[in-house]
Order: sequence, then C-alpha cells, then structure tokens
Amino acid sequence: MNDLTDVVVRLDKWMWASRFYRTRSIAKTAIQAGKVNYNGHKCKPGKIVEIGAVVTFKQGYDMKEVVVCKLSDQRRKADMAQQLYRETDPSVRQRLTNQEARKLSAFHSPHPDTKPDKKQRRELLKIKARDS
Repeated sequence: MNDLTDVVVRLDKWMWASRFYRTRSIAKTAIQAGKVNYNGHKCKPGKIVEIGAVVTFKQGYDMKEVVVCKLSDQRRKADMAQQLYRETDPSVRQRLTNQEARKLSAFHSPHPDTKPDKKQRRELLKIKARDS
C-alpha cells in the first residue's frame, strides 16, 4: 500500500481507496455536489489529500468525520482500507445515538405485513379526513 508521505493523492481517489464510495465517479460526483468537506471547506475532487486532514461526508443516514492517517491511491481489502483513516470520537458517538434513535422509531411505528386493500385504504382516508 502506498503510504509514503511524498505520495500525491486526489481526494476522490483517496475516498474511493478508503472504500467510502464504490466507484471514483460516485466519489467525484459527491464531492462536486458539495457533500464532502475537507478541513471544514467544500472542495474539488482534485484536492490533494494531506495526512491529518479532517474529511466530513454523509454515508447512509449519518454524517461521518474521519481523520486521514495514511495515503493510498489503490483500492485494497477492507481491513487495509480502514488503516487509511480514523473516525473521530464525536462522530462515532453521534452515529451510535442516531442508530439507537432509528431503532426506537421503528419500534414505535411498526409497518403492516401487507399493503392495505382498496376497502382498508378508503377507511384510512375517512379517518384521516375526520381527524384533520
């Protein structure tokens, strides 16, 4: 793995190598859309990544904040990719809190096993109209 300090790596390539995005083009699109912050600022996909920089981005439902530990422009196994970065403690805590909240929300608003049929939909519409 290229983890030398003199290696020059673009941000989109580093995020792809770190396995945050499946392809480089998806990483590039996310960066161009402003969904990735580098040291608190929006940037371009060609931004040169430095060790110690803080990268913030949305992954799934959560915002992740990671610190760059190593540089690589090659996509390797997942355990090797995890050595390229370290997630910050506040980011981990917030992610776990959000995960717990999603579980509780799903518990309190269960989904039916099947879709309502035409008669049940009409009854639901009547109840909603009455409550409004």
